[in-house]
Amino acid sequence: MLASQRDLFDIPRDVCYLNSASYSPLPLRTQEAGRAAVGRKGQPWTLDAGFANRQHERARTAAARLINADASDIALISAISYGVATAAKVLTVPRGSRVIVLENDHSSPVLEWHGRAEAQGFTVETVSQPTDGDWTSAVLAAIERSGAPSVGLASISSVHWSDGGLIDIEQVQAALRRQGAKFVIDATQSTGVLAMDVKRLDPDAVLFPTYKWLIGPYGRAFLYMAKRHQNGVPLEQTSAGRRNVNSESAVYFGDLAYVDDARRYDMGQRDHFISMEMASIGIEMMAEWGAPAIAERLGMITRRIAVGISDLGFTVLADRLRAPHILSLGLARGLPKELISRLAVENIHVALRLGRMRISPHVFNDEADADRFIAALRRILRS
Repeated sequence: MLASQRDLFDIPRDVCYLNSASYSPLPLRTQEAGRAAVGRKGQPWTLDAGFANRQHERARTAAARLINADASDIALISAISYGVATAAKVLTVPRGSRVIVLENDHSSPVLEWHGRAEAQGFTVETVSQPTDGDWTSAVLAAIERSGAPSVGLASISSVHWSDGGLIDIEQVQAALRRQGAKFVIDATQSTGVLAMDVKRLDPDAVLFPTYKWLIGPYGRAFLYMAKRHQNGVPLEQTSAGRRNVNSESAVYFGDLAYVDDARRYDMGQRDHFISMEMASIGIEMMAEWGAPAIAERLGMITRRIAVGISDLGFTVLADRLRAPHILSLGLARGLPKELISRLAVENIHVALRLGRMRISPHVFNDEADADRFIAALRRILRS
């Protein structure tokens, strides 16, 4: 099993950080690279002519590796909302069809479709949060409901951010394909931890940021766009998205045709030379550890916690229904007031999400963290 990587992070032993589904700490290497990058910005004359392209392509290649994509299929974007807006501009949703979203999903894969529904003549159908925690069955039932209009597109998270519910994207993709529907996946809470092979799965778009599970900075994210959709009009009109708009050429607007791959969808002002390198380092570290090894380790920690609190009356999703790296705990009577803040006073950091306590360890956590959380939770509940 992958060992704890705590020594690669600046996390004191008295800190029990179990909140990576919100934002992860930066590795020491990443912090050092960020400080060096700030120094380069202080002396921009030290940057050679090929520096920008190397930065862009390093990040693009690293992101592609995580989902078994080609680097040319990856666009550099700033946020999931940016990527969903790009996908919505490129993908055609048939009039009269349905767009499937999840109840209480994060705003990014949902709101864009609500904003377009009336003008484009489709309806947005929200899959209710299942009482049994089985998100996959709920989504499949919505897609295949008898007598309902056909599904034009599903825009859903692969892991629900609030309860850690796991959606079987392969089953969902198969059901969508039977209706000729498109699939946009917000993989924010899964990329790097759960393996994804886009060449086999063949979704239309996949999006993920770096500031959560990819142990990277804010403001960096990636959009995978299937090759069949790499002929669309980008969200922004940029020189980098065109074949030859070059300030070093004798003619600036030499060729206004778009480049032939997903690079045309890159965000404007992509020269984030500080955070782009930081993002690359975190992604490369995750890829070296490998999703199966990471999932195994984090699953061990969340199972250890689930077993350790099993007699306290918490509701917990069954292992088969939840992602291995997120554990959501609820109580029928509701969580005690200030439970999260009382844990934080003891330097144990978890999150309150939709009335439940969300625990999300990463590679820097170990068994001692799990046991400390269990002991503190027991003590606080007794008091």
